[in-house]
Amino acid sequence: MLFILAWRNIWRNKKRSLIVIAAITAGLSCGLFASAVMYGMYDSLINTTIDRELGHIQIHSPKFEDEKIITDTIPDFQSVVSNIKNISEVSGISSRVIIEAMCSSPTSSRGVKITGIIPDEEKKVTSIHNQIIEGNYFESNIPSQIVIGKKLADNLDVKLKSKIVLSFQDFDGNIVYAAFRVSGIFKTESSIYDQSVVFINQRELFELLNQSAFSHEIVLRLKSFQQVDSVFAKLSKSYPLLSVKDWKLLSPEIKIYYDILDIQLYFFMGIILFALLFGITNTMLMSVIERIREIGILIALGMKRSRIFVMIILETIALSLVGGIAGLIFGAIIIAIVSSTGINLSAFTEGLSQFSISTVLYPVLPLTFYPILTLMIILSAIIAAIYPAIKAIKLKPATAIRTY
Repeated sequence: MLFILAWRNIWRNKKRSLIVIAAITAGLSCGLFASAVMYGMYDSLINTTIDRELGHIQIHSPKFEDEKIITDTIPDFQSVVSNIKNISEVSGISSRVIIEAMCSSPTSSRGVKITGIIPDEEKKVTSIHNQIIEGNYFESNIPSQIVIGKKLADNLDVKLKSKIVLSFQDFDGNIVYAAFRVSGIFKTESSIYDQSVVFINQRELFELLNQSAFSHEIVLRLKSFQQVDSVFAKLSKSYPLLSVKDWKLLSPEIKIYYDILDIQLYFFMGIILFALLFGITNTMLMSVIERIREIGILIALGMKRSRIFVMIILETIALSLVGGIAGLIFGAIIIAIVSSTGINLSAFTEGLSQFSISTVLYPVLPLTFYPILTLMIILSAIIAAIYPAIKAIKLKPATAIRTY
């Protein structure tokens, strides 16, 4: 009964109610879209990092992680790779050789990380082969090929088919010099990665080091993102003497951002609701003032003040929910439309590359965000109604009836 009465009271002044509903709808839909953009940036950061280098899970020798010494290889790595290939959730696995080196051209030199790979296996784990902008990704049988990033090519002032020299230590501590010809140039979302990583064929690296096959890093790609935790737990148990880490442990800064992102967005939406709260309070206060005589008569006829208090609260909740639900629907529609096309941020490529964010952004918002936001709307409505409701129940019937 009280809810029906509250609902009818909202539409006594349709123009004022519709203005408040429109304000809530606009505020929430814009807030939702901004939150979706933030989530989209986070998703872009995760996906590009995993696709570019990390994979879902990596395995190392514990000592290699600490010091990156060339002799700290994975014991019996071929057996490890063979066993992991039998795991049904694994869609790709790549064994890498990682060596810190100097890369020199006739005009300049830079410190780089040599990544020795088996190209066909690496293609199943990362997306570098799809980001070649010049040349190819080890598609020919020409010896001494090297694939480098666009940023490194600019720093060294080299281009396709230019010759560069790599210098690094072998297992005995001797310096090895080797000349390579640039066969491919890639460009990823991260300028830092592009200027610090080079790829060469693993087989040629073994020949330069005069060593049989070995591995510093085993990278796994899974069929589904949701399988990471279960496969990680399985591998950690199977290889207790090796360092097994998923993407969250390999990139802790992303994990920290993930942990605080929800709090940031709820706080952001809370600020929007707090701003709307004043408008709702003002509207309800005007509504109460306009009905002082009516409220006074209700009290005089014996209606409990607590029921009047609840009625004002219900009016505010109903008004806020109408605007809130409309805002959620409009926001979800806008997010769905924009996420299908993406937001082109190519004008900010240079700045975004410092944060490894793609130039095409796809807004996305988890479904769990909506019910929590609905509860926040109801809570905000209750807070906004408290002052007008208190003002209503403090009325003296005789004074209200005579004065108004």
